[in-house]
Amino acid sequence: MWYLYGFVLIAGIANAVQPGQNSTLAKGFSQPLTAGLVVGIGAALSVLIIGLVTRRLAWPTYVELAQMPWWAWFGGLLGGGVVITQLLIARQIGAGAFLSLLVTAGVVTSILLDHFGWVGFEVHPATLWRLVGGVLMIAGVALIAVF
Repeated sequence: MWYLYGFVLIAGIANAVQPGQNSTLAKGFSQPLTAGLVVGIGAALSVLIIGLVTRRLAWPTYVELAQMPWWAWFGGLLGGGVVITQLLIARQIGAGAFLSLLVTAGVVTSILLDHFGWVGFEVHPATLWRLVGGVLMIAGVALIAVF
């Protein structure tokens, strides 16, 4: 199972590189949101190809669709919002400030999601040390953004 951490590290590196790629793509088009469509098509093709190769892709049944909680349908919209933010904002504030703010907002939010068991996560209490970690990340963002 240790290899899963390697995949997450690679995804983290990609998460740092992607805003630069996407904002460069947006800069090259007459309308920056066109780049979002290119990114979305690339993401969809990636999921399709990996899903077909690994045989982990199937159309959902009506029962599966009907049992899905209402909030589960909005993940794509949230992902689109992240891409739009990359396209329109990342270049102006820089990679360090952009990604540190993005990751820190995600970590602080994840502490709340874990603590209350929201959006499908199991409950993991917000212990003192988890809260201290969140505060330290916020301080780190401030240092990166200011200096």
